[in-house]
Amino acid sequence: MAVPAAVQLVDLALKATTAYERPDLAVRLQATRARLADPNVRVLIVGEFKQGKSQLVNALVNAPVCPVDDDISTAVPTEVRFGETTTVTLVKVPPGASEGAEPVEERTVVETSRLAEFVSEAGNPENRAGLHHAEVTLPRKLLQSGLVLVDTPGVGGLGSAHGAATMAALPTADAVVLVSDAAQEYTAPEIDFLRSAMGLCPNVGCVVTKTDLYPHWRKIVELDKGHLQKAGVEAEIYPVSSALRLAGAETGDAELMSESGFAPLVGFLLRKVVARADDLDRRSTSQDVRAVTEQLSAQFTAELAALEDPGKAEALVEELTRAKARADDLRQRSARWQITLNDGVADLISDIEYDLRDRLRSVTREAEQLLDDADPADIWDQFAQWFHQQVSQATSANYVWTAQRARWLAEQVSEHFAEGADAALLDIQIDGSRLGGSVQALEQPEGEKFGIGQKLFVGMRGGYGGLLMIGLATSFAGLALLNPFSIAAGLLFGGKTVRDERKRLRERRRAEAKAAVRRHIDEVTFQVGKDSRDTLRRAQRQLRDHFTVLAEELSVSLATSVAAAQNAVNTDVSQRQKRIDDLKAEIARVEALAKRARALVDEK
Repeated sequence: MAVPAAVQLVDLALKATTAYERPDLAVRLQATRARLADPNVRVLIVGEFKQGKSQLVNALVNAPVCPVDDDISTAVPTEVRFGETTTVTLVKVPPGASEGAEPVEERTVVETSRLAEFVSEAGNPENRAGLHHAEVTLPRKLLQSGLVLVDTPGVGGLGSAHGAATMAALPTADAVVLVSDAAQEYTAPEIDFLRSAMGLCPNVGCVVTKTDLYPHWRKIVELDKGHLQKAGVEAEIYPVSSALRLAGAETGDAELMSESGFAPLVGFLLRKVVARADDLDRRSTSQDVRAVTEQLSAQFTAELAALEDPGKAEALVEELTRAKARADDLRQRSARWQITLNDGVADLISDIEYDLRDRLRSVTREAEQLLDDADPADIWDQFAQWFHQQVSQATSANYVWTAQRARWLAEQVSEHFAEGADAALLDIQIDGSRLGGSVQALEQPEGEKFGIGQKLFVGMRGGYGGLLMIGLATSFAGLALLNPFSIAAGLLFGGKTVRDERKRLRERRRAEAKAAVRRHIDEVTFQVGKDSRDTLRRAQRQLRDHFTVLAEELSVSLATSVAAAQNAVNTDVSQRQKRIDDLKAEIARVEALAKRARALVDEK
């Protein structure tokens, strides 16, 4: 467990809800307990191709986990976590799950030596095996605290399909580490990625690798710091050498280990990532337990007030009854927070769809202009790569905006709910792991070939017409059908016919390429739009369920308090003092639990 004291506190609070017969409050605590039972702290290792991401993961855990070679690049995310033994598990998520249903994972254990066959481009090009990710467990002290390192595929300019998938995974991560080697300073896409990551992930760090290969790495680091400062990105840069770290660990050379520069990076992962996750667990657990203790003590406090001052019992009952009516109103579909949630999600879906269509229309216009300026047959490979990057950037930007607007909506709903009762803001989980997952690649149109044979045939056909026409005209002047004028006309007509046919085929290729672009844009709009709507619907259900449970808890607590205050009026005078003493003892027990909850946030 990440925070044993938090787990013990929740277990004690669960016993209290059982003793006081409040199973409705136990539901919240059970969710808290389940959250604490998963101590994993996910750190995404991201960056462009061949920047040293896999080698960095290997150096951190001091084991050749992720495949590394000059001609090997990662195709499938690889999660490295703690385990008593070394194992490799391949995880596949079949498509076609119904909306809102949890996907059923297919897990297959393979030999550790076969990992490269499934997670690298060489063994599994373009992830033809359809794997969601691979899990590797290792008995390493660094991972024992719950740290999970996720080696992601190279994102190819941070605008490729892999880049979009990485962007969609950011909200589920506790930290992201951007890896760039010391060969050059940060590029514009890397800065844009970092700026977007800051809005989706709590912790962002930067690693400059291969400092042992580039003597000018210090200058590169200074330039990178300037770029981050200019872009307003607050992130530390950690220059490291994975080769020195692995060599030092193998030989036991402490000087090499120190020179590798990994100590500050490990400190960042442990003190700013793992420790921050523990602090978050402490705060959320303390908040949940204190909320439960407030509702547990409410019934005792109401009954005690009625017993100590019977003259004010009737007024107290009336006040509690009005409070219960307000709590019951929060459960109605006409409650302001419910209206805000429903209207907000409907507006948000409309805005997100419009934003996606607007971005993709801009990509379409730019793509068609490029096709008009050149022959698709000559530029198709470069065009297809550029087009995929632009589409991925558009969908990624749309997704980032979706996540930000969803969190803004959660704040609005929480404020409106708090007008009727105190409420904690739900940290909604924006899961975009399936964002555009089923969109196929842009298909190259099969244009009509225009080889030498076709050119000769077309030229001869056009030339024959010209030769015949001019030959017949000149025959009236006494010249033969084949004369210099008719032959020249045949060549001119033949050349013009070839040029016209070439132009016609080029225009046809352009039309077919534009049609392929529009079909792909339609598919992206359809699929990504549906995924975005599903994501927002899931967020809507999270918010609805969260605040509905809070309203029900509050209603039950107030109903119990009303009943306790009414019973206090009918309590026999001889038993009154004994009941007062019992109530004070119960309140003291609940307050002791609340005191432990408050102290939890101060424990380190």
